[in-house]
Amino acid sequence: MTRKVSTQVVHSGEARRKPHGAITTPIVQSSTFTFENTAAVLAFMERKTARTAAREGGGDLSLRDEYGRYSNPTLTAAEGKLAALEGAEGAVLFATGMSAITTSMLALLSAGDHAIAVRDTYRRTREFASSFLPRYGVESTLVPIGDMDALAGAIQPNTRLIFCETPTNPYLRIMDLAAVAELAQGRDIVTMVDSTFATPINLHPLELGIDLAVHSATKYLGGHNDLLAGVVMGRNSLVTKIQEARGLLGGMGGPHDAYLLIRGLKTLPLRVRQQNESASRISEFLDAHPKVSRVFYPGLPSHPDHAVAVKQMSGFGGVVSFEVAADKAGTSRFIDALQIPYIGPTLGGVESIVQQQALFISLKAEDRRAAGISDSLVRYAVGIEDADDLIADLDQALAAV
Repeated sequence: MTRKVSTQVVHSGEARRKPHGAITTPIVQSSTFTFENTAAVLAFMERKTARTAAREGGGDLSLRDEYGRYSNPTLTAAEGKLAALEGAEGAVLFATGMSAITTSMLALLSAGDHAIAVRDTYRRTREFASSFLPRYGVESTLVPIGDMDALAGAIQPNTRLIFCETPTNPYLRIMDLAAVAELAQGRDIVTMVDSTFATPINLHPLELGIDLAVHSATKYLGGHNDLLAGVVMGRNSLVTKIQEARGLLGGMGGPHDAYLLIRGLKTLPLRVRQQNESASRISEFLDAHPKVSRVFYPGLPSHPDHAVAVKQMSGFGGVVSFEVAADKAGTSRFIDALQIPYIGPTLGGVESIVQQQALFISLKAEDRRAAGISDSLVRYAVGIEDADDLIADLDQALAAV
């Protein structure tokens, strides 16, 4: 029986009967896991040796826990829940979203390979692809988002990875994932998408033909601004390679963060639906306000990728970006006049968080221009507060401009 998402986030990945009859999965705070006797060690090593063949044949990939850098029962439960939520065969949990991205790229690419990344990806991801990977013989090409001709033209005989992000930060551009998957089909190219802003509630990249979905679980998946984690999900033949690289490179997260992530995931549909609804209302309010010059939100018909968003997303997310009709100082006055959201660099939690994007990029005007960020750009990450209260707060703050 296929269960709906609200049931999956509560029950998937966790054992029905947990130790001591607890209803929640325990935090297994242990660096190592012992064996009863030598026979148990030998059985484990035989299964471990056969794991590669099982991976290639699509067989059972499970192993008991051995050492905390490789696996942990609490992390395994979180991975099972995440895989079910994304509709993936497997998931690999990391200490951070960046660790998930960088380890995956290192696991999938070798010297002499070529990768393509969409230019609008997170700046640290872009930096890793364009500045770090070439040190190890992997070249990369950056292409504009939405330009499928440029993407097709960038493919080389040695291209092995296409990486994109949707929605992007901060302009919330939307990549046509089905078109990306079609371009890669039959070319021995892995497609990978950072779907952090969308969440598995609003978008299912794997259903559109994408090979791997990655999330900064720090954001919406955790949902409470109290953990750091990242996750990559997809088919086992790819996921196991990434899992092995995690054990080698050491990007394993801790059991306490995994426990917090499990807890956060159980309310994910409720939170995201509230954030979708509030962000949609806020975008419409801002779009009609005389002191706002432009709004960037995929749910608005004015957004350049609105048609693509409608086609592939079930909700448009909880982030609204907009330009205040003011200079840098006037935009700062608006930010400081807000009374509900906190000023900060993250998103996806229950608290609304706002930032004047330019100030978080660089204090140098030339750097901001190079990044395509205007001094009046605001990114508003909507929390789960009442939408009427958030709109009233925005209205009074805009009066200060």
